[in-house]
Amino acid sequence: MKLTKKIVWAVIFAIAMAFLEAAVVVYLRRLYGISDLILTVPPFDPQIARIELGRELATLLMLLSLGWIAGQKLQSRLGFTLVAFGVWDIFYYLWLKVFIAWPTTLLDPDLLFLIPLPWWGPVIAPILISLLMIMGGTMAILREEQGHVIRFMITEAIVLLAGILVMLYAFMQDAISTLPASASLLSQLKPSPFNWAVFLPGLFLSGFTVWRVTKRT
Repeated sequence: MKLTKKIVWAVIFAIAMAFLEAAVVVYLRRLYGISDLILTVPPFDPQIARIELGRELATLLMLLSLGWIAGQKLQSRLGFTLVAFGVWDIFYYLWLKVFIAWPTTLLDPDLLFLIPLPWWGPVIAPILISLLMIMGGTMAILREEQGHVIRFMITEAIVLLAGILVMLYAFMQDAISTLPASASLLSQLKPSPFNWAVFLPGLFLSGFTVWRVTKRT
């Protein structure tokens, strides 16, 4: 299969997967009567919490499996995974907008992830990361097709890792500040205003490193 067709089918898979994910969220919100993630938090249910963690792990495995099947070598496999992840995340919010007219703005807060701690942040934050993932993943795929191997210098790897960790801290700082805490307490956590002063430098470091490495290659 030609590379272009592979990318197109990976994108189609991610869009369909986003539809399924958004549909599940709509069902959960309807069943629990959730109209606002900040004001309406359902009681902690250990069984549902375990299932939700499993669902998130399954989502990651599905995206990684797609990348592994679509790519030829490790570089393109990771590239396809990143592209699919970014498209899935963006279309997840687009489908929610179609289904329930949410988010009303890109600054609406959302519970983004639960592993290893609850992530909170405005919708636009994961979308910005997704755009970076799509760009970096596409470049990795194209570079491999051209016969180029993307290699990180030690300093570049450190800077990229630092950027990622900084962004993760921005998402999880409220949960981190409550540690040690039980799962029940974490589930009832209300997020504070998002720390853009931490997140944006992390995004810049990550984006700059991706640009630098792919440009050099």
